[in-house]
Amino acid sequence: MTDLSKITMYSGGHKGTEAEFGRQSERMGIHEVNYSFEDHQMERDLGIRILDQEELKKGDVSMEIVSKRMGRSYTKTDKIRKVMQSIFHMVNNGYQVFAVGWIQPDDTVKGGTGWGVELAKLFNRPVSVYDQERNEWFSWIDHTWKTDTPMISHDSFAGTGTRNLTGEGQKAIEALFNRSFPKGKQ
Repeated sequence: MTDLSKITMYSGGHKGTEAEFGRQSERMGIHEVNYSFEDHQMERDLGIRILDQEELKKGDVSMEIVSKRMGRSYTKTDKIRKVMQSIFHMVNNGYQVFAVGWIQPDDTVKGGTGWGVELAKLFNRPVSVYDQERNEWFSWIDHTWKTDTPMISHDSFAGTGTRNLTGEGQKAIEALFNRSFPKGKQ
């Protein structure tokens, strides 16, 4: 991949991890698409794609299924449902999935980020998570998390994660872009 303008990063443009994926994409000249919905707050204002009700329904899934898959329950079902629906669009459009957060003992990832990771597993997509507690990247390989040094190697990818991005997490995202595109913006 030499023409970085032909690569697309799909995200949600939220504070923290998603905003950092956006900044790194912009720095490299990578096309950015940020999915959102009406009345939803975002930090990034580039590539905003507001999903209407019909589009949101395409990503609809029973909150019971989400709760069971994630091993936890969600109380604010209306808002979290829209978040889960928009995450579907990110993962459905980005072939590779990169996330920043915390891998839990049950192999799920904490918070809403975890749904994106679970969708990537369900869709059989390459998925990597930077665990902010262990300060390492892990990739889901052969049904287990393995320490890895992932690279962006497809022309579409999703970048998602926690709003509580640490300095180490920010450096990990920047390093991911730098090793994936060592010549930088063309």
